Amino acid sequence: MRRIGDKVTDIKIAYIGGGSMGWAWNLMSDLANEEQLSGTVRLYDIDKEAAARNEKIGNSLKNHPNAKSQWDYIAVDTLEEALKGADFVIISILPGTFDEMESDVHLPEKYGIYQSVGDTVGPGGHVRALRTIPMFVEFANAIKQWAPEAWVINYTNPMTLCVRTLYEAFPEIKAFGCCHEVFGTQELLKSALADIEGIQAGNRRDIKVNVIGINHFTWLDKATYEGRDLFPIYKKFVDKYYETGFEGTKKGHWMNDFFASANRVKFDLFKRYGIIAAAGDRHLAEFCPPWYLKDPETVRSWMFGLTPVSWRKENLKKRRAKSERLVNGEEPFELKQSGEEGVLQIKALCGLGELVTNVNLPNRGQIANLPIGVVVETNAVFSHNSVRPVQAGSLPPDVLNLVFRHVINQETTLKAALKKDKELGFRAFANDPLVTISINDAWKLYNDMLRNTKKYLPGWDI
Repeated sequence: MRRIGDKVTDIKIAYIGGGSMGWAWNLMSDLANEEQLSGTVRLYDIDKEAAARNEKIGNSLKNHPNAKSQWDYIAVDTLEEALKGADFVIISILPGTFDEMESDVHLPEKYGIYQSVGDTVGPGGHVRALRTIPMFVEFANAIKQWAPEAWVINYTNPMTLCVRTLYEAFPEIKAFGCCHEVFGTQELLKSALADIEGIQAGNRRDIKVNVIGINHFTWLDKATYEGRDLFPIYKKFVDKYYETGFEGTKKGHWMNDFFASANRVKFDLFKRYGIIAAAGDRHLAEFCPPWYLKDPETVRSWMFGLTPVSWRKENLKKRRAKSERLVNGEEPFELKQSGEEGVLQIKALCGLGELVTNVNLPNRGQIANLPIGVVVETNAVFSHNSVRPVQAGSLPPDVLNLVFRHVINQETTLKAALKKDKELGFRAFANDPLVTISINDAWKLYNDMLRNTKKYLPGWDI
């Protein structure tokens, strides 16, 4: 890449999962809206046809009347073609298919174990991780061979173990994981400020927060607006909406949208622990004992939903149809800001300003009371060719007790996946707080779930 004044040109981005019909379209839109960057995006995907469609969609944006920059999109056949000479690598993949995810999420329901997402922790998150880790070992080795100096941005879940695997396989890698869950909590704090004090914050970034925890179980122990402590305001807000929930202008939205909630889990955790849980209720619930996920009736009482994989399958069909319409020119591509920060991060890493935002990185002391080397989520400062994590302090002891169990389970899961060790994997599986069944039933469930994903676990004794 080349710096010319206040612009950077000839940027080379390798996109692993380049057939994506979600994250990739967000990236295309954000890149086209950024006038200071231009270059080439190489799209690699095991679904070559999907990558080829995205090549056509991406290149069509050169003629979009609202595009502020020019990018070339090229579908490639191999990781080597994608990675050679890359300045940045973006990873957003589905580990396996929705058939495997259907087993991850719904098979445990036969034993009374309910999961609202099933991609990070719980039985589903664990088995998904076993599929994902070998893939990320392959990615890390390929990056080490063909793009060792590239910055690597991961969007894939389970986020923590994806990033942890990259560093385990290639310790010198320059990788970080991005998640937008904290953004939603900043928006909620904006709403609290407006509702309780009548003060309208201009942008969620005006809400300054200290981020501390692990992905999807992240916490805020400080939050300010123009130097004003927001915790007393948030406490009043929680007290006001604890029973009814808060959805803003979208009343009843959580009942009609599998990805919405009324924030009652978040409010309850604040009442319990005195700091702000900073992910969506669907994720937060899965990290706790089955306080919120005991059964579907309990879930409804907390005003969030269980996302069925059948919905994901139907949505995939709709996105494929939309992809065809975009390729054929039957539907215009809508250029809009996605709300993600990947392009802002790329700008900062190219030397076009600084950015402070939350990311997932190995712990080098940014969280004082979690082990060194485990992947944690805190703020970090992005600047020219540099990502420096912010010292976040320590988790309160009672919250640490909840978080630490998952940290150990994630480390055990990583070891089990690398060693192809079912006994070791079962330790993490059975130690998850949602797995409250007998050991015999846990073994039956574990064996059935592994059999349903065995084509992604070569070398395992299944």
